Amino acid sequence: MDNYMKLEIPGKSQNEAFARVTVAAFAAQADPTIDEISDVKTAVSEAVTNAIIHGYENGPGNICITASLTGRRLEITVVDYGVGIEDIEQARQPLFTSKPELERSGMGFTIMENFMDEFSVESKPGQGTTVRMVKIFDGPPERNKA
Repeated sequence: MDNYMKLEIPGKSQNEAFARVTVAAFAAQADPTIDEISDVKTAVSEAVTNAIIHGYENGPGNICITASLTGRRLEITVVDYGVGIEDIEQARQPLFTSKPELERSGMGFTIMENFMDEFSVESKPGQGTTVRMVKIFDGPPERNKA
């Protein structure tokens, strides 16, 4: 592992932007494209927002975000110790939401999966959820012409 970061934040909505920007700043050392950084920011936002809204149901609790960079491979984990997910397969279905009253789109996991190269989620009811995402940076097009 070439480089590593760990961030632990309270699960409050105002910390979502901080988490997104922090991971993006860490990832910037791999010289990704603007689109690649945008994908990472979006995926981290979705993962952190899910932890706040679903994991802790807007109650107290911390979210731990780690990221490692090995060459051009960024691996991110977002962990909450909240209520967990009863049925991960159901939760991964596009448009499924356990909080329709909040007008949630139910697209969080789908967005994470589509914006990243690898995506997995593990959860145990009453123990929390771990989202793991990997992005392989291609970098600026001019670098790939060799």
